[in-house]
Amino acid sequence: MNSFYQEIAKQHQQLLILPEKKLIHNFIDELFAILFSNTSKSFGCLTTIENKIDELEKQFDELVLDFAPKNENSKQQTKTFFEAIPCLHKKALNDAQTIFAKDPAAKTLEEVLYSYPGFFAISVYRFSHQLWEQDLKLLARTISEYAHIKTSIEIHPGAQIGDDFAIDHGTGIVIGETAIIGNNVQIYQGVTLGALSVKKEEAFIKRHPTIEDNVIIYANSTILGGQTTVGHDSIIGGNVWLTYTIPSNSVVYHKNEMKIKDNNPFPEPIFYSI
Repeated sequence: MNSFYQEIAKQHQQLLILPEKKLIHNFIDELFAILFSNTSKSFGCLTTIENKIDELEKQFDELVLDFAPKNENSKQQTKTFFEAIPCLHKKALNDAQTIFAKDPAAKTLEEVLYSYPGFFAISVYRFSHQLWEQDLKLLARTISEYAHIKTSIEIHPGAQIGDDFAIDHGTGIVIGETAIIGNNVQIYQGVTLGALSVKKEEAFIKRHPTIEDNVIIYANSTILGGQTTVGHDSIIGGNVWLTYTIPSNSVVYHKNEMKIKDNNPFPEPIFYSI
């Protein structure tokens, strides 16, 4: 048994020492709260906001050092990320406006900002994609997985998503690393934008589909393959399985084979016992 513990100790000595995940989760929650949420915390005072941002910058700087201890440009990484936040904030608010405009159940914009898991997942994706672009890939993945845990919506930070993105409901959505999504796209729960295969040697090629502008993809549809493109202004119905390109302005739907018959007399047994 001692040899097993020695092996575990050896592994720990070789691994990068990372911060506790709850520190990263707290950072995202506090950043989200100050940018979007009307929680009980009061950020109505400019000085309070400036002080909070300064505090978050210090927290982030320590996280960057933990994830990239040999990175001599950690201060620059922090500066780049926080300089990007105004643009990310604007993009996320546009996403929220799009969700509010498309979802008849949404009564106010505040409802979307405060309570919609789709908006939280998209906002965290905007942050994590910025970190992915800064080559802080492990930190980006850790942040995106936090949103996955909280919302059951998995958006890889490497995916490229345009403006005015809307997720309706959201549970079960999977968007792969090399997916490209245009502007004004709406996706419902259970949609997968995935790869045709999961071969390790294909890790550096485009494996996930391209969705052009103004596309709607309804619930539980699966679209696979790096060469698969859904042309702009198309509608993908529920439960569709799509592995090839379709032209613009298409409507793709799954034919329902369900049949309804009179139940008296019913020609086939529904229940049986042995």
